[in-house]
Amino acid sequence: MKITGAFIRALILLSLLIILVLAGCEGAKKSSPISTTATPAVAMPEQKPADFAFSVRYGVTAKNEINTFNGTVTKDLVSSGTATANLKLTDAEMTDIYNRMRELNVLGELKLEVEDKACAQVPYVEEHWLIQINGEQRPLDWSEEHCQIPSDARKLKELRNVIVELVTSRSEYQALPEAVGGYE
Repeated sequence: MKITGAFIRALILLSLLIILVLAGCEGAKKSSPISTTATPAVAMPEQKPADFAFSVRYGVTAKNEINTFNGTVTKDLVSSGTATANLKLTDAEMTDIYNRMRELNVLGELKLEVEDKACAQVPYVEEHWLIQINGEQRPLDWSEEHCQIPSDARKLKELRNVIVELVTSRSEYQALPEAVGGYE
């Protein structure tokens, strides 16, 4: 049997068509929604409870942390590790943060996961919250890995930015070393 140039071209075209069909099917996959709510929705008290505390780890690799349980702030120094300082927020600052969380209804049903996970990026920003109210702790996690941020995650990010601005203005944070390097 003699193999002609036309036969080889037809075989190559057929192979390319199969690859395109398979790649198109792979890209069309949609993930089903995932609930990230570990506990049922609970109404937040109007007044800040005495045991109100939170921690939030954030950024690329989530090594930055503001932790009111321990009264600390940790700064990601990238290639130089991390540095931690004692930093206690005032009662007025904690009350303001609590009221902002109450407006967001952080104990409610929050949508923090994207449904379409076809896009992926590296590196990406992520946030991990732990919020304590009246003896109950609620974790909240989200990331920008899939190129989108659901509106509830965007609201948490805005709140985190307010808290970071507050913390970075304090002398305890400013005394920490500068980061060395960066994430690509």
